[in-house]
Amino acid sequence: MLNILSIDVALGAVCCAVWFSLLFNSSLKPQALASLGLTVWIIYTADHLLDARKIQGQASTNRHRYHQQHFKWLVFSLVIAVAIDLVFVVFIRKIVFQWGLLLSGLMVLYFLTQQYLKYLKEFIIALLFSFGVLLPSMAIAQRYPDFFELVVVIEFFLTALLNLLLFSWFDRHHDIRDKRESMVTLLGEQQSKRVLQFVFAVNMVLIVGSFLYAPHLIGKTFVLFAMNAVLIFIFFRPYQFQINDRFRLLGDSVFLFPIIYLFL
Repeated sequence: MLNILSIDVALGAVCCAVWFSLLFNSSLKPQALASLGLTVWIIYTADHLLDARKIQGQASTNRHRYHQQHFKWLVFSLVIAVAIDLVFVVFIRKIVFQWGLLLSGLMVLYFLTQQYLKYLKEFIIALLFSFGVLLPSMAIAQRYPDFFELVVVIEFFLTALLNLLLFSWFDRHHDIRDKRESMVTLLGEQQSKRVLQFVFAVNMVLIVGSFLYAPHLIGKTFVLFAMNAVLIFIFFRPYQFQINDRFRLLGDSVFLFPIIYLFL
């Protein structure tokens, strides 16, 4: 249920934001983290509700079927979450609020252009998710990342992209049945597998490079390595993980991995 409602995704975003705060030596206030978690949940739930509404007949995935069946309750919850989020926003730092307005504008643009994104949908979502969890730390630090920090940011973005492409690959038959477009349905199964393998290979090259040339970031690099290792393991065990959407449960849980680093 936590996965169907995207609660684990919201918690993962908060964990990753705290993890990035250590990278940038930024101190995040609880209200900023609460606002981030709520915002991520609002965005994901709104996206799933829009998808569920577009599907004619009963959705073929558990997630969209649940959003169809409980549409009114989820819309009501969404309104309440937005109201609570606005209260938290009042108490966050001014600089974080200003950067948040930029992200909000980008999210509005995403929802307005969603149906035209086609091949770019997973790429844009990964970009917005990465920017969202990175935003509080960078805003407070008021500086751009140095070269090695930038490499870590790129590795995180590629991990988020790999996660989304992997999910689309597993959901390809459901998406075709429900007439929902994704990069996978547009490229086809075999071409999508090559894209997945390419993204993973590029990210692993960057991660190995970080191990070799940025020893001061070895702990954070190991977290990213573990996240990617789990995702690619899921990819090579499709029959095992497609049962009861196990791929989604484990795939989303990788964004909780940074919490392990926080306790080391």
